[in-house]
Amino acid sequence: MAAERLEAMGWQVIARNVRVGRAELDLLAIDPADPPSLVVVEVRRRARRDFGLAEETVDRRKRAVLRRAAGELAWRGSLPDGRRLPPLPVRVDLIAIDRGPDGRLSLRHHRGIAV
Repeated sequence: MAAERLEAMGWQVIARNVRVGRAELDLLAIDPADPPSLVVVEVRRRARRDFGLAEETVDRRKRAVLRRAAGELAWRGSLPDGRRLPPLPVRVDLIAIDRGPDGRLSLRHHRGIAV
């Protein structure tokens, strides 16, 4: 659902479930905005809101893992399968998916989260 939404916005999803050391990056995409960016997208999903929003599951430890993995990927300049990454600035976004009070799925995109 998250990848489909990004592609509908004109983004290019270049990889899914990328392993960087012990970390896994959910999506890696190119945001075509001016200027374009290489975006590490963390996707969080909650079936219910009883215990908070999906955004609240990204704690200090997860942010540190994202920071290290994004930095390692940018430093390498390539994906684990050898494909070269475009030389673009890197940022980390969060896409949160959960069910609203009406039972419908809700998707929220947070750009440039602090990691």
